[in-house]
Amino acid sequence: MRGRQVYKDRVHAGNVLADAIAKKYNNENNDIIVLALPRGGVPVAYQISQRMKTSLDVFLVRKIGVEGHEELAMGAISETATVFNKDVISQISEESIRRVIAKEAGLIVEKSKQELQRRNLKYRRGKPPVNVSGKIVILVDDGIATGATMKAAYKSLQEMKPKKIVVAVPVGAPDTINEINNEVDDVICPLQPAFLMGIGMWYLNFDQTEDAEVLDHLTKAESQFPVPTVSPHESEKLQEKNVVELNKGS
Repeated sequence: MRGRQVYKDRVHAGNVLADAIAKKYNNENNDIIVLALPRGGVPVAYQISQRMKTSLDVFLVRKIGVEGHEELAMGAISETATVFNKDVISQISEESIRRVIAKEAGLIVEKSKQELQRRNLKYRRGKPPVNVSGKIVILVDDGIATGATMKAAYKSLQEMKPKKIVVAVPVGAPDTINEINNEVDDVICPLQPAFLMGIGMWYLNFDQTEDAEVLDHLTKAESQFPVPTVSPHESEKLQEKNVVELNKGS
């Protein structure tokens, strides 16, 4: 990687990203919340929350893989949205699409809520969703390639009426960043290589983030800056929503 700009690890990437964010935003009005896509986004987001002196939590999203090629994202689901990647869908057969969507539809009805609850218990100790109404949400991951997971996240957040959504990642594919920039209020991405190849190519250390590290960061942040949550009634209303979007280049 000699001669290329790379990050030492997610902590380094988070500090670089925090510097870029601090040039544009401050938390003087206590109106910023940092939300991370687990697991890799959490150590990045933790550095930002410390710099901005604001709450940190996770936003739970699950990738929908192509049948037989599950590593390829044809979309993603969160608690309140399902988003499909039109570019990927156009490359697979209609029969395969129908099988995957039917499978996911059944999963949403039968298993999705339980799976989200399981992850909520693991990472958030069963708390209701974060109250982002009227807040500036900084949505963080360790990088963006196709953007399917990130798109599902901010589509869900838009249903929750934040003041502003800012997508912040250390590295991303330029075309995807440009598209996302047209759909949210702001995108901050210091490194946008013409040939991304893979997010891990831009880190010297891109080891998997373990649950223990995620929980450690969330616990420390919560002790400093408690996370505002919605009421149980509002939580039930959010869980009943399922916004389906079909977008090119998701």
